[in-house]
Amino acid sequence: MNFPRISFGIIVLNGEPFTRYNLRSLYSFAHQIIVVEGSSPRFAFNASPDGHSIDGTLEILRSIKREEDPGNKITIVTAEDEGYPNGFWPGHQTEQSQAYAKRATGNWLWQVDIDEFYQPNDIAKVIKFLGAHPSTTCLTFNSYHFWGGFDYILQGGLLMSRSFQGEPWGAFRRVFKWGPGYRYVNHEPPTICNTEGNEITHRCKYNVSRQSAFSPIYLYHYTNIFPSQVIPKGKFYLYLPTGDQKANFENFTEMIDQKNGIRIFDHYGTYNWLRKFGGKHPPTIDLLRQDLDSGLLKIQVRSTGDISSLLSSYKFNLITMLLFVFEKMRSYFLHSIYFSKLFIKRAAISHSRFFKRFILPILPNSYKIKLERLRDQ
Repeated sequence: MNFPRISFGIIVLNGEPFTRYNLRSLYSFAHQIIVVEGSSPRFAFNASPDGHSIDGTLEILRSIKREEDPGNKITIVTAEDEGYPNGFWPGHQTEQSQAYAKRATGNWLWQVDIDEFYQPNDIAKVIKFLGAHPSTTCLTFNSYHFWGGFDYILQGGLLMSRSFQGEPWGAFRRVFKWGPGYRYVNHEPPTICNTEGNEITHRCKYNVSRQSAFSPIYLYHYTNIFPSQVIPKGKFYLYLPTGDQKANFENFTEMIDQKNGIRIFDHYGTYNWLRKFGGKHPPTIDLLRQDLDSGLLKIQVRSTGDISSLLSSYKFNLITMLLFVFEKMRSYFLHSIYFSKLFIKRAAISHSRFFKRFILPILPNSYKIKLERLRDQ
């Protein structure tokens, strides 16, 4: 059996207070942890003049490397290391992802956000699965998406939508087959090509949250917990084509009620709301919360009294129950259309003699690669 060697790849700008807890949670499972720190020009308003974090993240990373890396597993990469002397990464995230991918020496590449965590037993299960199924090319995960505090998660149409991450049922692409000559092509969504230049992301893909032979595995995404973490995203989204979504972030600390409580995120026209999280957090998140409660971590938190009051409302719970049915039905309808079109296209490409004889030979190579990917989906 080809033993799974996991190279974890992380992009980070202003990762506090998660940085040390995230790396500690991964360390014992890692062949490598490659952390790419710094800002793209789009996030310059939230970075130092030389393109780095303004909350001490880079200094903390270097401290962890000095003091908590006995196995020499951690590599820290900045824009200067890649030949960008002003400290800023060009583009937006693809270049950072390529920076950790080119340094990966494992046979699997696991992409992790700095505010993304897993249960230790789940990581062990994933590694065991990869060892038993070496033909796998991509693993996807659904998420618990925390908002406002550690006790509340998002529920609704966004996390069911294929538009959310480019994957059916709102899943995240996270673990990829890797080897010499493989390339990380794109960040949104993550796309990997093998030595022949063929995309493998879809070749043998498995959703461990929906199709797992063992208990479903979820990623725990603490992406909307602290005001300093969330509010800058509003300014960032202001300059994107989806700039109308900036209010979802800039209004983070404003009181939510029955009207805006069903539009926590309105991406792609979906209804989304909060519900109480009844599960267990990963152990390192429990440690983070203890350090937060003790005052060891100094960071502003959002008041959750309005959330608690709203979730105790009978009317709100009734409304969200009906919305859940609506979003579920809409999701199934949209996915049925997507899979039907996909089936027809694949059948035409794979079995049509006319297409193969007259159309395929005159298509540019870039289109042929897209068609090959379509057959593998």
